[in-house]
Amino acid sequence: MTSGRALRIGTRASELALWQARRVAELIRRQPDAPPVELVHIRTEGDARADIPLWQAEGRAFFTREIDRAVLSSEVDIAVHSLKDLPTTLDAGLALSAVLQREDPRDAWLSRSGSRLEDLPAGARVGTSSLRRRAFLARVRHDLEALELRGNVPTRVARLAEGRFDAIILAVAGLKRLGLEQHITAYLPTEQFTPAVSQGAIGVVSRAEDPESVRWLRPLDHFATRLATLAERSLLHRVEGGCQVPLGALGRIEQDRVSLHASVCALDGSSSVTASGDFPFSGETPAALRRAVELGERIGEELLAKGAMRIIERQRSTVVVEQP
Repeated sequence: MTSGRALRIGTRASELALWQARRVAELIRRQPDAPPVELVHIRTEGDARADIPLWQAEGRAFFTREIDRAVLSSEVDIAVHSLKDLPTTLDAGLALSAVLQREDPRDAWLSRSGSRLEDLPAGARVGTSSLRRRAFLARVRHDLEALELRGNVPTRVARLAEGRFDAIILAVAGLKRLGLEQHITAYLPTEQFTPAVSQGAIGVVSRAEDPESVRWLRPLDHFATRLATLAERSLLHRVEGGCQVPLGALGRIEQDRVSLHASVCALDGSSSVTASGDFPFSGETPAALRRAVELGERIGEELLAKGAMRIIERQRSTVVVEQP
């Protein structure tokens, strides 16, 4: 980026993606002598493939690949993503230059009748686009009918109001960011519904060799969020999972310790494995980041030793989807 030229932000055009991109733009503009900022809308494979659940499709990075390629080709300067959509290994030449402070990472339960999960009648229809949520739902309430739910956040909320579902499960973060938290019936406990890796965090990608762009991103980086999500992403990388894997992980910094809890669950809820660990937090240092990586890898190894891969392979060979 040359001096005086606008910093171009690549983003999807969904309401939530635009909220996130505008948030990054706002934080950049607040800095002294910041450049002008413009948003560039980029359509991704995930936006185009509305015909099937993405966890049934081959490949990964459905919502990020095209935008990251635009960064590499200098069509845009940075890319703003929901960090949970970003692969654990970036393309050569890219860097995760900022991780913004995390919003509430939990899942939200939205019910038409106001019934909580435990009170919903048997056979009720629950919408979700997440394999992880399907699996954890089946573990808690195998008598409910899980159905595929695609579309942006407001569309999903509207489909619940239309009566297509009795309840739906969405990320708390997206609802809060779009001012839709009034629709939340209950916040699902992380012990039952361990969040998706990096859920609630925003990641900003730039070219690794672009100090002008990185200059404006560095102040946006939130160390505690980077540390927690680094542990989660290192775990996911070790297990070699993607959006097609019913895995949840949540890193936290509490009482001077960094903790990580993770769970893998069979799609029918019949079996699951969990693992947890922690290490002392001694400050915002490179050593803490290295230990976060080590913690994620160690918990990933523990999940695999307990049979996580058998659960994952079984799921991949037996997935059947019913459309509402």
